[in-house]
Amino acid sequence: MKETVLDLLMYLFENHMEEEPHLPPAPLRTDLQQKLLHAGFDADEIGRAFSWLDAAANEPTERATVHGAEVSAPKPTSFRVFTAEEQMALDIESRGLLIQLEAIGVLSAQTRETVIERALALDERALALDNDELDIEDIKWVVMLVLFARPGEEAAFAWMEDLVFAETAELLH
Repeated sequence: MKETVLDLLMYLFENHMEEEPHLPPAPLRTDLQQKLLHAGFDADEIGRAFSWLDAAANEPTERATVHGAEVSAPKPTSFRVFTAEEQMALDIESRGLLIQLEAIGVLSAQTRETVIERALALDERALALDNDELDIEDIKWVVMLVLFARPGEEAAFAWMEDLVFAETAELLH
């Protein structure tokens, strides 16, 4: 099965996270790993997906970082400029969505930076298979998964979950 880390994360969320609202600690993941292996996912991809979620949950929330450098909180008049690497990985709609989500209060500046960092951390092979950039649907999932993994983001997560699944339901009808 040639699935990407994002595909596995989406599968994990849709099929297992509703039963257990948080990813079990590393020593207790054997059962979940077996279920994912049985579903056809590769052991390396499972490990990468768990590492991705752990990093999203453990990202510091007090200070924002951009490529490892600490940055101060933005002023109300500031505007986020995306690096060349970020522009290559995130299409224009995705970047616009992140700016909009921050403007309406779904994302804080720190959470926005975590979303960007987690988007860039997705397996580079997956990006190469998909025209080298993540599209808006991928970014919606990344935002939702980051919010899910972070304590204190329940309201923002619920808002994003409604956005992701409401649009999915519209496509099905």
